[in-house]
Amino acid sequence: MSRPASRAKVSVRAIAALAFAAVVVVAFDQVAKALVVANLPYGTPVPILGGALQFLYVRNPGAAFSFAVNMTWVFSIISAAVVVAIIIYSRRIRSMWWAVVLGMLLGGALGNLIDRLFREPGFGRGHVVDFISTPWMMPAIYNVADSFICISMVVFVLLVILGVNLDGSRTVSAKRAAQADTTEPLDGGAAFSVPATDAASAAADVAEPERPSRPEQHDRRDALGHDAT
Repeated sequence: MSRPASRAKVSVRAIAALAFAAVVVVAFDQVAKALVVANLPYGTPVPILGGALQFLYVRNPGAAFSFAVNMTWVFSIISAAVVVAIIIYSRRIRSMWWAVVLGMLLGGALGNLIDRLFREPGFGRGHVVDFISTPWMMPAIYNVADSFICISMVVFVLLVILGVNLDGSRTVSAKRAAQADTTEPLDGGAAFSVPATDAASAAADVAEPERPSRPEQHDRRDALGHDAT
């Protein structure tokens, strides 16, 4: 009876971690955008770290990194679908790693979705505020939400490669599964490996019957009591 309660407790913690990560990302993203709109001149680069990092306030009607600028409403629908999907699948999450990753992804999607829903020129067609420029890395201009989306996708791939599942379990590789098959259980649940040389010698002992060290001495007299010739 205690196991389901434990799993439910872990689920609540994971959902709380996901929600916390999402709220932090949305707050960070929206506060940064508000400061940019209020203080930076539109379309004028502001060097921060020389040519490595600069702020360049622009409005993006397309996807992340200024792609597909004429399909704003399509990306509004896609962002809303991502948000709904993460909320639905959040009930299955038991891993804190997955909770944080999906929380960052949810926060990034919500941050840009808020812009598309409530900024000019209209509902569902709003332009996203972008202001981060790193010319040495990529020519596109992006924002805080885009950054967290990219980070979450990188960690997403790492968790898949490491075999970490949504419920917190680990996927056993084929190599480890083969090694587990070579072990024999002992009483009490322990297991040990049988060396190949010992197994081969044991098989040889079973296959070859035991031979007597001396031949039996039989009475060589026949039925009439004479010695057999």
